[in-house]
Amino acid sequence: MFVDEAEIYVRSGRGGDGMMHFHREKYVARGGPDGGDGGHGGDLILKVDRRINTLSAFRHISRYIADSGKKGGINNMTGRSAVDKIVLVPAGTIVRDALTDELIGDLVEDGQELVVAKGGRGGRGNTHFVSASFQAPRVAEKGAPSEERKLKLELKLIADVGIVGVPNAGKSSFLAAVTNAEPKIADYPFTTIEPNLGVAELDLDHSLVLSDVPGLIEGAHMGVGLGDSFLRHIQRTKVILHMLDGMAEDPIADFDQINQEMALFDENLAGKAQLVAFNKMDIPEVSARWPEIQAALSNLGYESYAISAATSQDVRPLLWKLYELVQSVPEEETVETMPLYTPKDDPRKFEIYKDEDGDWVVRGISIERAAKMTFWEHSGSVRRFQNLLRTLGIEDALRDAGIENGETVMIGDEFELEWLD
Repeated sequence: MFVDEAEIYVRSGRGGDGMMHFHREKYVARGGPDGGDGGHGGDLILKVDRRINTLSAFRHISRYIADSGKKGGINNMTGRSAVDKIVLVPAGTIVRDALTDELIGDLVEDGQELVVAKGGRGGRGNTHFVSASFQAPRVAEKGAPSEERKLKLELKLIADVGIVGVPNAGKSSFLAAVTNAEPKIADYPFTTIEPNLGVAELDLDHSLVLSDVPGLIEGAHMGVGLGDSFLRHIQRTKVILHMLDGMAEDPIADFDQINQEMALFDENLAGKAQLVAFNKMDIPEVSARWPEIQAALSNLGYESYAISAATSQDVRPLLWKLYELVQSVPEEETVETMPLYTPKDDPRKFEIYKDEDGDWVVRGISIERAAKMTFWEHSGSVRRFQNLLRTLGIEDALRDAGIENGETVMIGDEFELEWLD
């Protein structure tokens, strides 16, 4: 299975700022607050387009940035929300965080969408902060900051046929024979072994994509010989071609072993369409064994073909039969979706420590996000931020840590405050 890779930078749009404004009208001396909310920032969305079959476009453009929301207006007018930024990718694209390698999503169906960076919400205007005791609030919010991340995209071309078998059964020789050229080579991201991908042209209008899976051995379903890594990718193939080594001591035992390994890994693999090829028929003793092997396979309910990958003997009938089986497999049966990655961190958590300059530093998703959304030039907004410090327990934590009046408190890397108890 050939893996095409690309790394991109994505950033959503930030939310528009809320407005602090009071109604002004002739003969109305004290109009109430009427500052509007900011608009939402645009999401950054990956969307599958079946017309695309490569990640090559990302080699030329690697930065994708969504628009930000507009600022709120007077008379409670909400700022315009930004249009989402949609980036098209081919089916079979696996999305990972480039820094942590965490799986974010697996895009396999045409039209499927995945939000990889959520746009910031619009900041609230001062209308929202009115209360019975606070009727003229000079408070508004900045828009929520954008999200940014680096993503690693991996395209795994879904082969029509996955070729399995014990080591040295002749899988690579068969692939080279039917593709009339050296098969394409691709490094799996999780191993040094190199599987092969080839396209067999049956005629001008018919072709098959075949993938040579490195030889499976006993215990493959548990990762022995890195077998489980390749077994995982057989799940995406439509048909299995099981290659038997005609020179093996007991080809039927090998056949049974490989099928057991696949079933132990995923019981659904046992029901996948499977054709058997008895290889190395150019050797006389192998040819002599064929009737016995064919009868045994027939008794097990499998259709089999006798071939020689080395001489291309009888490979064309086998290819056409594979093509027939591929066409009979419903498209939905080949799709195996990976689970989405869900962040495990609680955004309300925080940590407190002293830096090398002796200043106190507070870090946490919620508190740093709130600091970015605060209008520090407005006293009302500052008081609201102080209330948040109290609500999250940060004030008490700083006291317990021994902070003293006049000491500096850094919120993240950007905001510097002075502690006055």
